[in-house]
Amino acid sequence: MTITPLYAGLLAILFLVLSARVIQKRNVVSLGDGGDPDLLRRIRGHANFAEYVPLVLVMMAMLEHGGAAPAWLLHVLGATLLLARVLHGIALSFTASWKFGRFYGTLLTFIVLVVAAALCIWRGVAALMV
Repeated sequence: MTITPLYAGLLAILFLVLSARVIQKRNVVSLGDGGDPDLLRRIRGHANFAEYVPLVLVMMAMLEHGGAAPAWLLHVLGATLLLARVLHGIALSFTASWKFGRFYGTLLTFIVLVVAAALCIWRGVAALMV
C-alpha cells in the first residue's frame, strides 16, 4: 500500500495541529471546557476529526489492499478528505464562526464517507457472488 499511508501521514500532521490548539488553550482547565467557548470549539474540532478520519482511512486501506478501487479514485478520496478536514478544522479550531469551512468541510467529509462505504459494500457483495 502506498496511497493510504500518504493521506494518513498528512492527516496525522493536521491532527497534531488540532491537538496543539487544544493543549495551547488548556492553561487552567484540565478536564472539559471550563465554560470557555473558544476551548469548546477547539475540543470539538479535534474530536470531530478523531470521529470521522480513522473510519475513512480504514476503508481506504481495505479498498487499496483489495484492489477494489483504482489509484486515481483513492487519491481523490484522500485529497478530498484532507481538504474537508482542513476546512472543518479551520472553521472550528481557528475561527469563531466560519460557516463556509464548517459546511463544506462537513459536506465533503460525508461525501467521502458515503463513497468509501459504497465501494466497501460493493466489494463485499461482489466477493459473495463469486
